[in-house]
Amino acid sequence: MISEAVPEAAVPVEGYTVLKDSPRPEGALAKERLDPVVAAARDGDPDAVQALLRLIKPAVVRYCRARIGGRDLSYLSADDVAQEVCLAVLKVLPNYQDRGGSFLYLVRAIAANKVADAFRSVARDRSKPVSELPDRPLGGNEPENHVLELDLGARLGRLVASLPRLHQEILALRIVVGLSATETAEALGISAGNVRITQYRALGKLRGMIGDRGF
Repeated sequence: MISEAVPEAAVPVEGYTVLKDSPRPEGALAKERLDPVVAAARDGDPDAVQALLRLIKPAVVRYCRARIGGRDLSYLSADDVAQEVCLAVLKVLPNYQDRGGSFLYLVRAIAANKVADAFRSVARDRSKPVSELPDRPLGGNEPENHVLELDLGARLGRLVASLPRLHQEILALRIVVGLSATETAEALGISAGNVRITQYRALGKLRGMIGDRGF
């Protein structure tokens, strides 16, 4: 129900995942929409549980693919981690207490911890997870163009990974996952204004690094 196969294009280059075929969240994930579904799912409504999974799963998959990239971490892929996140969310759901925050904050916290656990399990430095900018359509079907696109994506991913953690999180949630500034703010526990300012600064740093390296 929660598992999802990794598309062939998902693991062509170490450290970079093409998200071309990854589903984006359907509609808004703001607190107003999530709260009624979360409440019903917490009370044991099976239809609400499935509805909640449909809402959060695309965001979780894209987040894990962005943070881990196309690498297999000791036979644990980004999609495996995403499945663990969804299962962990269901496990804590019965005891979830709405204290005025967003359920997205809990989902993102679980996802971040699961990604860190995956890196720890293979003695990777979890302070430098792999992020990526949004996927772009390839310029054609020629193998040479495909390789060039993937190499560019891998280099961009390394640049993003050099940014501060909050910058990486905001770029992953805003650009890769596709959350709005408000939803991203709810997921990170900061203000929407802070999200917009940090995203602007992060993109500015990326532009500077890209210029310095002659992309």
